Amino acid sequence: MTATTTGSGGAELSAPPEQVTFTIDGIETSVPKGTLVIRAAEELGITIPRFCDHPLLAPAGACRQCLVEVAAPDRSGQVRPMPKPQASCTLEATPGMVVSTQRTSEVADKAQHGVMELLLMNHPLDCPVCDKGGECPLQNQAMSNGRSTSRFVDVKRTFPKPIAVSTQVLLDRERCVLCQRCTRFSQEIAGDAFIDLQMRGAHQQIGRFDEDVLDFAAPAAPAGAAGDPGDAPVGAALLDESGRTFASYFSGNTVQICPVGALTSAAYRFRARPFDLVSSPSVGEHDSCGSAIRVDHRRGVVMRRLAGDDPLVNEEWITDKDRFAFAWQSAPDRLTTPLVRDRVVAPDGTTTRGELRPASWVEALELAAEGLTAARAAGGVAVLPGGRLTVEDAYAYAKLARVVLGTNDVDHRARTHSDEEAAFLAHTVAGSGIGVTFTDLEKAPAVLLVGLEAEEEAGVTFLRLRKGAERHGVRVFSVAPYATRGLQRMHGTLLPAAPGTEAEWLDGIAGSGTLDTPDVVDEATEALSRPGAVVLVGERLAGVPGGYSAVLRLAGRTGARVAWVPRRAGERGGVEVGTLPGLLPGGRPVADAAARVDVAAAWGVGTLPAEPGRSTSEILDALSVGQLAGVVVGGVEPADLPDPAHALRALSAAFVVSLEVRASAVTELADVVLPVAPPTERAGSYWSWEGRVRAFDRVLDSSAMADHRVLDALAEACGTPLGLATPDAVREELGAFGPWDGARTDAPDVAAVEPPRVDPGHAVLASWRLLLDAGRGQDGERFLAGTAKRPVVRMSAATAAGVGVEPGAPVRVATERGAVTLPVVVTDMVDHVVWLPMRSPGSAVLDVLGVEPGAVVQVTAADGTADPYGTTEGGA
Repeated sequence: MTATTTGSGGAELSAPPEQVTFTIDGIETSVPKGTLVIRAAEELGITIPRFCDHPLLAPAGACRQCLVEVAAPDRSGQVRPMPKPQASCTLEATPGMVVSTQRTSEVADKAQHGVMELLLMNHPLDCPVCDKGGECPLQNQAMSNGRSTSRFVDVKRTFPKPIAVSTQVLLDRERCVLCQRCTRFSQEIAGDAFIDLQMRGAHQQIGRFDEDVLDFAAPAAPAGAAGDPGDAPVGAALLDESGRTFASYFSGNTVQICPVGALTSAAYRFRARPFDLVSSPSVGEHDSCGSAIRVDHRRGVVMRRLAGDDPLVNEEWITDKDRFAFAWQSAPDRLTTPLVRDRVVAPDGTTTRGELRPASWVEALELAAEGLTAARAAGGVAVLPGGRLTVEDAYAYAKLARVVLGTNDVDHRARTHSDEEAAFLAHTVAGSGIGVTFTDLEKAPAVLLVGLEAEEEAGVTFLRLRKGAERHGVRVFSVAPYATRGLQRMHGTLLPAAPGTEAEWLDGIAGSGTLDTPDVVDEATEALSRPGAVVLVGERLAGVPGGYSAVLRLAGRTGARVAWVPRRAGERGGVEVGTLPGLLPGGRPVADAAARVDVAAAWGVGTLPAEPGRSTSEILDALSVGQLAGVVVGGVEPADLPDPAHALRALSAAFVVSLEVRASAVTELADVVLPVAPPTERAGSYWSWEGRVRAFDRVLDSSAMADHRVLDALAEACGTPLGLATPDAVREELGAFGPWDGARTDAPDVAAVEPPRVDPGHAVLASWRLLLDAGRGQDGERFLAGTAKRPVVRMSAATAAGVGVEPGAPVRVATERGAVTLPVVVTDMVDHVVWLPMRSPGSAVLDVLGVEPGAVVQVTAADGTADPYGTTEGGA
């Protein structure tokens, strides 16, 4: 038998040339050289008990539960037994080795019983109240590989508990079996070491960093380094092993892989027992990675979410946001019944809008249909579906726009966007299928990040890039104003660029720019010219004129592959099914007559509107001046739009039909509100940035309807059926579209613009959203909120000196509309640039400042001491 296993570090081995043959429990087997004995046993169906071993972590041999009896050939070739049992999780198979597990060896069985007895000596007997009770490897192996009675009669060791490692992760030290899975995950996978192995012998323990125990004096954190004030969590956190406070976006993984109940989630602690839960597979809805998750629920209530096992995508890891941020789906402001707004006619004949009131579905759909029909006749109706939709829902919005409303004015981009981006998506992304994959990232010689901060905007992508950098030597480059902590942990190289100058840097790498090429650009050019190199492009590049055009020029010269990584789960699906003003399903250009005929035939209609529609910004402009009279909105947050105040004014001037899960700023302005189901109460699929369609079933039984079903009913009320009442109907119709073999949209060719002039006391604004911020997707999860990074202002030492502020002092960043005041962190970054978190507490850039990144803002020292949560003035 030939086994395909993992190597000593957990990295996948692909057809190594050398094989070794040895024997396990009397079965001769051949495995690749370097295979661990415990892996080879698994291939044969032999289970060896273990606690510290994990296939994605480096071997540690910490718990000793996997002891086996081993004999191996000596120099003369005679097989001799080793003097004592060996840990199979650290032992590599060698030719002629003979291994006997607990199944065939009394020595191994006795050794495992002895280790179990030692582990249980001080372990508390609190299984009925332990969160791990019912799914605990220690429980299971105590039954299968432990003694039937205890010989220990002394007082067990105890510790004060729980220790708050963070606001989200709690530690019960007396339950710990010192497997070191938590420390190894944090150091090897996430790069966020936060707890450490301390003391020795009987006093050894896993715990928070303790200066008294380790005799360690914490040094001052250098500006911009890991652990600086900008990386500190909002909530109370203890010190990590470096002496700094702990903050990680991946800490929940340590709770899941802990083989006992030592690490627990503050949100789930003491809320349920595993044997009371029903588990359902699903897909994370918070980013475009398509992470596999497991949803555990009881009596119609989601109790917790865990990482699913998907080796091709997220392996066994997810972000804390995917793990803990699900309370928003059952928040108190959840919409459960349709709402309609009556029109009040005054004595003078003028009509005003009344208050929203509950209505039946029949009444709400009739009023929505009447209003949309009238609005279409009065100027037209647009569709703003938002970027968080499933593939099925996005397709229904795209079809509603063309078939029922007769318009191409549909755009899911509820964020910064541009015509150049639309052309890039149509030319490069739409209809391209599976392109660059996570496996490609791990094995690529080099990866360039442009307009993308992987840890903040695509957490699993960051983990796979870090794994590639650690194990395969992937060179990571980032075009950004400063080297973030995430880039540092990927051992990445910064290409320092002020906002708006990214195209200049990209052309410099491609060799066609006028940039004085420093050594780092030469390194990037050489690395990206190697076969397999990748350029990952974020959605933020839409705010940089010429950015996408420069990316394609770079790819053309170097041969690097290009992949687009948006923040939201539904963005790629929207591109593929036609929720862009110039695209029909499958990447078919609206302007192409053959493409329109193709889609019209599939939809059973005569003709489709021929002119490409308006973008989101153009739709809002048209609504504000009456060129459009109505709009259908699905899950859009105005605060994410480039000008939230303008968006609200535009919506207030039109007839609005809003499809939402919860009450929002849009539903407050809507004429008809139609409640829709959250992800746990619907079946659907997300199209990940890789190009994979990630399907999931409904987790909870509910009468709530998905968007596509509501839109189907709305179209029926308008007199034009869509035929999209069920997910299967949508998928069948989508499947009928063959690949588009016609001409694609031309590649964008937009010239870069000159950077703005920066006068004294001013700076260019840089900004992006943090993973944990003030977004509505985290509402209701107070423990997770405590692990968010503190909002700060970042600027270089020269910029800070020009403003006259010291590190930690308050700085006021202002425009004509408003101001944000936050403490400053002096960072090694581009001069004359100031960075703010896009939408964190006290730092709502679009709402308050009213400008996008790349604009010039005023920067002054503020009086007094800055509120750590920030203060704002003015704004929308």
